[in-house]
Amino acid sequence: MRDILRWLAELAGRFLRTLDWVLCLALGGLMLIGLAVLKSAGGDGLVIAQGARFAVGLAAMWGLSRISPLRLRAWTPMTYALSMLPLLAVFMVGTGKYGRQWLDLKVFYLQPAELLKISLPMMVAWYLHRIPLPPRINTTLVAALIIGLPTSLIMLQPDFGTGVLIAASGAFALLLAGLPWWWVGVAVAGVASAAPIAWFFLLRPYQKDRIMMFLDPEADALGAGWNIIQSKIAIGSGGWSGKGWGEGSQSHLNFIPEQTTDFAFSVLSEEFGWIGVATVLALYLVVIGRCLWIAIEARDTYSRVLAGSLGLAFFVYVLVNGGMISGLLPVVGVPMPLISYGGTSAVSLLAGMGLVMAVRGHRPVHGY
Repeated sequence: MRDILRWLAELAGRFLRTLDWVLCLALGGLMLIGLAVLKSAGGDGLVIAQGARFAVGLAAMWGLSRISPLRLRAWTPMTYALSMLPLLAVFMVGTGKYGRQWLDLKVFYLQPAELLKISLPMMVAWYLHRIPLPPRINTTLVAALIIGLPTSLIMLQPDFGTGVLIAASGAFALLLAGLPWWWVGVAVAGVASAAPIAWFFLLRPYQKDRIMMFLDPEADALGAGWNIIQSKIAIGSGGWSGKGWGEGSQSHLNFIPEQTTDFAFSVLSEEFGWIGVATVLALYLVVIGRCLWIAIEARDTYSRVLAGSLGLAFFVYVLVNGGMISGLLPVVGVPMPLISYGGTSAVSLLAGMGLVMAVRGHRPVHGY
């Protein structure tokens, strides 16, 4: 019996050795809290559906963690190219509330933009690995083209929020490669100067409404400003310890819109209060900090840039949704990682964590 147990332990260790248990525990805590929020806000059906998506995401995370970064680097151009195909297909056969952001695959809906959250940082890291660093002007322009092509397609769907997040993941890769900060200032100034053009020629009416309501939600308190106002009421009413699980009046009386997706964190804030919010933010901090630590320990440019950019992109997802539900940023339709309901988003995020674990799990073996 002892030999059997030892053999099972060795077998489990062999299959699980590439997993980073600090990341696994933090991600597991976030998923459990997310399921609790969905149970309260949407019922058992959403919990079962999201649990199935988490299972797929965890399988992807485990599978990717077992692939050597050397092999991942070799597969990166093909991965990037293949992820662009459904992004193009969405313009022909896609569906969506405000445009074409989803592909109906009958069994499930696929949001092609989510695939770029993985393949774009991989591609920028692959390109930067091949050249001397820090990047020069010509290098930065090529990287900007790699980032700009999918970002433009995503914003044309239109999906402004996801486009900004994906562009940020690519920009982080450049920063981690040593891009001078003053170049970033020039880029930000260029984007700001183009804002009037975007306002008159690119933004849809509902996007303009979101920006105006961000500036003054009380101007249309019963219309376009309703979302932000009710979300802020829910957050404030949670107090220190919250109203209790399943006792949130704002969510259960349907005052909070999109309470299982974009504004799921508002439900958590109301029912679990500051204690719940601080717990979730602490878990997010562990995930982000661990990704950056793994990036620091990486021994080649590809691994370092990939792990670091995925960790910083995760930070931006949390920052944007948190700012959105509290009225500090415009509503752009960005879910809170592992808390909000969403299949493609959860799977892509966990798969990205699998890439980070691959950097950590294979570093001692291959010694690069």
